[in-house]
Amino acid sequence: MANDTARGDTVLVLGATGGIGGEVARQLRDAGWQVRALKRDTQEGKREGITWLAGDAMDGQAVRRAATGCSVIVHAVNPPGYRGWSQLVLPMLDNTIAAAKAEGATIVLPGTVYNFGPDAFPLLAEDSLQRPLTRKGAIRVEMERRLEEASRQGARVLIVRAGDFFGPRAGNNWFSQGLVKAGQPVKAVSYPGGPGVGHQWSYLPDVARTMVELLARRERLEPFARFHMAGHWDADGTRMSDAIRKVVARRTGARVGVSAFPWWLLTLASPFVVTFREMREMRYLWRTPVGMDNAKLVAFLGREPHTPLEEAVEAALDGMGCLATVAVAAAA
Repeated sequence: MANDTARGDTVLVLGATGGIGGEVARQLRDAGWQVRALKRDTQEGKREGITWLAGDAMDGQAVRRAATGCSVIVHAVNPPGYRGWSQLVLPMLDNTIAAAKAEGATIVLPGTVYNFGPDAFPLLAEDSLQRPLTRKGAIRVEMERRLEEASRQGARVLIVRAGDFFGPRAGNNWFSQGLVKAGQPVKAVSYPGGPGVGHQWSYLPDVARTMVELLARRERLEPFARFHMAGHWDADGTRMSDAIRKVVARRTGARVGVSAFPWWLLTLASPFVVTFREMREMRYLWRTPVGMDNAKLVAFLGREPHTPLEEAVEAALDGMGCLATVAVAAAA
């Protein structure tokens, strides 16, 4: 299917310094969009083809000003380190919704599996029941409820749900904070899942490419559109670890093993470290297989953007500084 993006469209990206927000901003720029990014304490101006504006996603007036003339708002902003979810997530979304309704814009939301509970597992469709077990899951359900309401009040909505993110730029994700450590040599893979439990991963550039391609055809989407990505399915919990080990061995000569993630340490530290407490709450997703059915996406686009796993893992480790650091250490 031909790409029919109207070149010159203007988009506002909230969360452009994060993993998915940054990827979407760069790919939209490369596709010919005029890209604005809102960031606190930034020097305003155009850098690398993106116009940076000073402002806070919690400031409704700042969001409204930045969104003036935009046909799309990418809502990829989250509280850092999971801190302040219950106080910040919904007010930030409300600001985006207000701006989108004023402009008649399309809101793009990177979705997760948090808003589903075990009664919807193991394979999730876009319309699967949403009965979450966690606080973050309940907030995710409320986010989508508000977005669906906004789609009946002048805005349009595109939600793309995907598995655990990984990619060249480190962020709040299990790959860069759990399996390996950004900026450090890979000495072992610390795997959070149970033996034989399947897990879904999503390569950030593939997720961003999917959003860009869907936006290119947004006039054909329903006002409240949801799509699932299949990403990389690790059927027994060994595929991702093996890919990391192969890449590290090929690039550096180092042989690394796989160890169990120290959940006990998160349990001990949870009363004192908010990020650990929030990570521990999501442990149930590592104890049961959860995948996504991408039939709707494939029917609409013709295929799902998909980078081979080892290629994606190598790009991720390179971008995070893990392979270069190992090479220097080995040479020393």
